[in-house]
Amino acid sequence: MTHSDTAHAAPVRKISVSVDAMGGDTGPAEVVAGCVLSARKNPQLGLVLHGDAAVLQPLVDKHAELRERATVAHADGVVTMDEKPSHVMRHGKDTSMWSCVDSVRDGGAAAAVSCGNTGALMALSMLRLRKLPGVDRPAIACMWPKRGSRDYNVMLDVGADIRADADNLMQYALLGTAYYRNAFNVSRPRVGLLNVGTEDHKGRSEIREAHDLIAAMSEIGRYDYVGFVEGSDIPAAHVDVIVTDGFTGNVALKTAEGTARLIRDLLHAEISASWVSRLAALPSIGTFRRLQKRIDPRRVNGGVFLGLNGTVVKSHGSADATGVSAAIKLAFQLAQSGFQGRMSERLAAVARSAEEHRAAIAVAGKNGQGEE
Repeated sequence: MTHSDTAHAAPVRKISVSVDAMGGDTGPAEVVAGCVLSARKNPQLGLVLHGDAAVLQPLVDKHAELRERATVAHADGVVTMDEKPSHVMRHGKDTSMWSCVDSVRDGGAAAAVSCGNTGALMALSMLRLRKLPGVDRPAIACMWPKRGSRDYNVMLDVGADIRADADNLMQYALLGTAYYRNAFNVSRPRVGLLNVGTEDHKGRSEIREAHDLIAAMSEIGRYDYVGFVEGSDIPAAHVDVIVTDGFTGNVALKTAEGTARLIRDLLHAEISASWVSRLAALPSIGTFRRLQKRIDPRRVNGGVFLGLNGTVVKSHGSADATGVSAAIKLAFQLAQSGFQGRMSERLAAVARSAEEHRAAIAVAGKNGQGEE
């Protein structure tokens, strides 16, 4: 490239991610280490770290990757894991979590990441960013390894709210498809509704009602509805978005993470049991490493809060540097895609159609009673 080419090259557009550096179980040093990993991989990434400047600034100054690309926003307080969301909403203005979310609200950052208290983060995000029109309850979406593919399925809700009625589940389907469409460039994602069986008569009444509603809204929502799916279908190749309530989704997520760690630990124990087993494993060491990477929960760390006027990613509280880096990468990619505006428009259109659908069902029911 000549000097003239360099002079006229378009400047690299920085996308800033706001990070609650004091939240979580592992401490600010691990969060900063995750920021370093992300900064090394992406020259377009800018970072705003929120927390005690006396603690954070020396950590940032240690790393050349952060000195020119990370700023520290001082905040005195920290939201602990056992604090009630209501208390944080009333008294949390001086905390790193509040400052982190406000950075997105005020336009200082394009997305927020926190390893802190999930309930408090959701409450603050709803308070400061507000919900999108047509959304009753935001949801947390997570990635799930897909069988026979390098891509992932998306499941929601995985913990924002333990209850969900038929309208909430229909909204989750729309939020999930908007997220999946932008994450994997799939024009018509396939949606499944998690249930205790695939037969139409099974499940609670709100599940069966949501089944009909999600099917009716498929054309407006631009997705293909595959019907009920079971727990064994969560990693299946025939579905892309799995819809469920926050209680069921959170239990499924934590169970899968525990199972993945168990498989990893058992595999390591068997390989290390003797010199014979270690020797026998040598030809397959590359395969084992790929498997470990594939099922490592840290590499898909980060639940996205969908349904808000802003992008917020919740990292696991116990995330190490690899997990924090994965959450920051996810926040950056979502901010870069600009899917928030398109999702808002789609939700408004589907909300109107859902009302018309219900009104038509009500009219048909009355006519049927009149004929009798």
